[in-house]
Amino acid sequence: MGAVTPDELAARLEQAFPETMQIWAGTQAALGDQAFGLPIGRYLIALGIFLLFLILRRPLRALFVVIFARLAGLKGDGLQADVRDALQGPAGILPVALGAFLAFEILQVDANGRFAALADHIIASLILIALFWALVGMVGPVVNAIRPLKRTLSPTMIDWVKRIVAGVVVFLGGAVVLQEWGVQVGPLLAGMGIVGAAVALGAQDLFKNLIAGFLILIEKRCRYGDWVEVDGVVDGTVEYIGFRSTKIRNFDDTVVQVPNAALADNAMINYTLMRRRRIYWTVGVGYTDSVDQLKQIRDGIERYILDCGDFVSPQDASTFIRIDSFGSSSINIMVYCFTKTTVWGEWLEAKERLAYAMVDIVYGAGSSFAFPSTSLYVEKLPEGVPELFLPPDENGKPRFQSASSARKGPKSEKDIEADASNTKGAGGAGYATRSGQAGATEAGAPDGEGGEGGEGDGGQGS
Repeated sequence: MGAVTPDELAARLEQAFPETMQIWAGTQAALGDQAFGLPIGRYLIALGIFLLFLILRRPLRALFVVIFARLAGLKGDGLQADVRDALQGPAGILPVALGAFLAFEILQVDANGRFAALADHIIASLILIALFWALVGMVGPVVNAIRPLKRTLSPTMIDWVKRIVAGVVVFLGGAVVLQEWGVQVGPLLAGMGIVGAAVALGAQDLFKNLIAGFLILIEKRCRYGDWVEVDGVVDGTVEYIGFRSTKIRNFDDTVVQVPNAALADNAMINYTLMRRRRIYWTVGVGYTDSVDQLKQIRDGIERYILDCGDFVSPQDASTFIRIDSFGSSSINIMVYCFTKTTVWGEWLEAKERLAYAMVDIVYGAGSSFAFPSTSLYVEKLPEGVPELFLPPDENGKPRFQSASSARKGPKSEKDIEADASNTKGAGGAGYATRSGQAGATEAGAPDGEGGEGGEGDGGQGS
């Protein structure tokens, strides 16, 4: 079989697949058509190249990060994590800019045309955005690497320095990008100055909080993680100090945003700066304790505080265990000491151990803890009091005894029965109102009116 020429092959394919060849011919004709002075096929090729760079953006981004590390003199293993994270975003823009550049080159746009100028502005803007984005990301690692700043400034102040420098870089980057598009930055800044002056008149609170934030940082009132309390404002842990407000997490795990002016204008207690933590108790014992018992209790508490190891020695902090005062129902012992730890949980454990020891010391001395009580002393009983009620006898008859005879001594059964008979005869309902159902008589009127449940045929009881 002889060789087949291209014309013969095309003829055979046209005979075998007539519809396919017609579609291919139509596609060639369509790609040969022009739009905006360029073939449509060139547009498709440019779009395909741009999409290809978008698909390969992640591997190209990693490649650009490694190239930057090589240029900076850092090996792959020595590249710090914060630097790598800072360059991830900017490196992702570079493949997009490269794909756009190649796409515009394939289109072969007229160098003097308006479309060519637009393409140049787009590519330049992408590169400038990537550059300034990288500079903003590198602010944190660079500031952290400056050791003199760490020695002179607190972490909160360093955080503010990072934000200020990053803000300046963003402002410059925006100005450069606007300048690339032909926007004059100078007149724009002058106009913004006038607008800023007008806004400043209506945003006095914003600038007040901003200045208050600077004062908080300069005076080093608090840092991230400090436990602070402002009476009537907030009590919690500092998480973030912003330009306008400070984020504080309360101990119930809620978050409150406090204006910086509220923290700067009020007295702030910073519990984190405590060198030691105080215990101040008043322990009451009974008035029945002797002097020896009081000394034994006081000496036992003092010995425990000095020997247990939880508390600061009296040479370093005030420590007092003394009989302090005479209360309304107790003799008060003052316990005043400081724990070595300032951690709240450890402080509670030290308090608990001290409480256990004090219970053993007090009860070991034969004493007990006093509690509020009231004693009533009656020097003389009043005259003219009613008869005393006695339980009924075996026959169910009520019995009474006058208060005067009760002071002289107990009556005999005969005298009691005589008193009962006389009382019953004097007022029929009288004895009944003093028994079971007539219990309300004592709260009744003083003229002797009986209760509702009185029995008998007599009149009102006396």
